[in-house]
Amino acid sequence: MAWDSSRPVPWRRLIREWIIYVSIMAAIFVLVFRDRPLLGVFVGLAISGPLYLGIGYVLAKFGYQRKSLRELRAESRSAAARPEPEVAGPKPRAAPTKRTGGHSTRPGRPGGPRRGKR
Repeated sequence: MAWDSSRPVPWRRLIREWIIYVSIMAAIFVLVFRDRPLLGVFVGLAISGPLYLGIGYVLAKFGYQRKSLRELRAESRSAAARPEPEVAGPKPRAAPTKRTGGHSTRPGRPGGPRRGKR
């Protein structure tokens, strides 16, 4: 899709997702790096906010919009309610070939004559 400056940007959703990400990552870093100073980690998490919002802004202007969990659940419910197409039956067997032993040069003996004796 092309850039369209009139497309809306879901700011509330982007900010909410980033806050959830930062809170989970901050908890993980606090648990993992208990003995080390965490100032650099929190500065990195703070810098990730403008980056995330900027990339989300650009993607929204190009028309990209992820489905929400509510939309995904509605799709799965409608797919579960929809009956599956009926299959005519099992897949037919393939025709016999030399490799499957279905081709013989002599009646009653699969594989044909042997090449050389030992």
